Amino acid sequence: MLKKLIDAAICRNECDIVLKNAQYVDVFCGAVRKGDIAIKGNRIVGIGEYKGEREYDMSGLTVLPGFIDAHVHIESSQLTPEGFASLVVPRGTTTVIADPHEIANVCGADGIEYMLLASKNTPLDVRIMMPSCVPATPFENNGATISGEDISRSMGEDYVFGLGEFMNYPAVIAGDSEALEKLEAAHSAGKPCDGHAPSLTGNELNAYLCAGITTDHECSDAAEIEEKLSKGMYIALRHGSSARNLQSNCKYVTAGNARRFIMCTDDRHAADLSEKGHIDDALRTAVAAGLDGVTAVTIATLNAAECYGLKWRGAVAPNYIADLAVVDNLKDFNVKYVFKNGSPIVRNGRVMFDVSPRYMPRYVQNTVHIPELSADDFKLALRGERAKAIKVNGGSIVTDCEVCSVKTQDGDVVLGGTDLLKLAVIERHKLTGNIGRGLLKGYGFKGGALGITVSHDSHNLIVLGDDNGSMAEVANALAKVGGGMALHAAGRKEARVIPLDVGGLMSSDKPQEFIKKSQKLYALARSMGVNEGLDAFLSLAFLSLAVVPHLKLLDTGLFDVDKFAPTDIEA
Repeated sequence: MLKKLIDAAICRNECDIVLKNAQYVDVFCGAVRKGDIAIKGNRIVGIGEYKGEREYDMSGLTVLPGFIDAHVHIESSQLTPEGFASLVVPRGTTTVIADPHEIANVCGADGIEYMLLASKNTPLDVRIMMPSCVPATPFENNGATISGEDISRSMGEDYVFGLGEFMNYPAVIAGDSEALEKLEAAHSAGKPCDGHAPSLTGNELNAYLCAGITTDHECSDAAEIEEKLSKGMYIALRHGSSARNLQSNCKYVTAGNARRFIMCTDDRHAADLSEKGHIDDALRTAVAAGLDGVTAVTIATLNAAECYGLKWRGAVAPNYIADLAVVDNLKDFNVKYVFKNGSPIVRNGRVMFDVSPRYMPRYVQNTVHIPELSADDFKLALRGERAKAIKVNGGSIVTDCEVCSVKTQDGDVVLGGTDLLKLAVIERHKLTGNIGRGLLKGYGFKGGALGITVSHDSHNLIVLGDDNGSMAEVANALAKVGGGMALHAAGRKEARVIPLDVGGLMSSDKPQEFIKKSQKLYALARSMGVNEGLDAFLSLAFLSLAVVPHLKLLDTGLFDVDKFAPTDIEA
């Protein structure tokens, strides 16, 4: 094959495909150049004047390297890997660094195998990171455990690309033996380690970096970004559905530090992928916020490739793999063509591949196990009249602790006349019967309950509401269908449910069918008062994430992330 590439490059033999009259982004020099782009097999062989067996006229278009999502949980799209690929590949994404810790927290190693095998049915290059924190903390109950020994045993396997985001940063800083065993396994295999280090500074950050962790997607301000960049980290600009920092953080990109930024979506819902896009939307957003288009493309391609050691990816250059996204311009980034491994797979927006789900093992189905619940299970009695409430902030997964005045009557808190809701996290893996109960402020919902079996990262069943009966209806309905999203209006007979039949996290429906159903449910939730700036269901899913400040609710009760310890609801 090497001789064929050389012969095609020097025009001794004809190329397979030539993109004629092309304008392309040179990510190495930060320039826009022109020339025919010649492809042989799966490689770009030259840029200049070429003839090919098949030729495509690129006049008026711009050729870019295929986009790389530097950190994503496919499960958060609520679609199978096949469904996810069907939405992101037409948007120009050709490679994702995927951390399947959502399904791993439900199904363990079997869940990782499912993601791997299902992804093989797609043209998307899915690089699987071994989840590092299953469970994320020792203070909650999830469906499986991936130990340091498990990771040591699997890290040498070809299908494992690296170690997923190390969210349990207190364990790393403390030098916990189990945490270090996982990190040492990745280092011994020569594989990258992803980070998750919100607000870490000073010596704590130094200690975290001494563990060999190289990336972070949780930065919130200029000082944090500058310190982490100066200490050698890659900073991911995140453009998710619930958590977004790209628009605010891209203003800190300069000519001097631009090569240390990457782009990711982390968690992005199916409707956003379909309507707004994926990395293409991140590029649009970044440019609209003032980032130079060529710089933005470099961040979304070459930077990510270099960060993760994806050799011969991320550029339009000889010998680079011909993963290409062809767009209308460097402002709108509307994708017209996608080439994967040298083959056209999207043409004028038309998908030329089939990604119908073909792999659905039993072990990722029927994963919700809870006892039958009643309204009384959601009563919350307080000893005093001051209680801690979780306060949500639109556009961020960081939650605050707010002390509120609350009265108790007949063994239950009185919500009438307040802007508070009840929040419950129900253990759904092992039938422990655990229910964590708390108060929530800032969500805006009134008149019933809504719930979901997606709750990061242990993925227990999480319900909010102001009516105990509705909360029970939602929980029981979700158990009946094996997981999903549900809403019940007080006084109505039944809850409205959308099943997530794969691990209680993903739907095997075709993407557009799932999106249509979910949009109706979202509209109903919004009509019942869910505040703008919040994703009606996925914002709920982050309220149990015990590795993001400040106050969260687990199936074992309230959790103070700053102290990394359980806390009493009484204030």
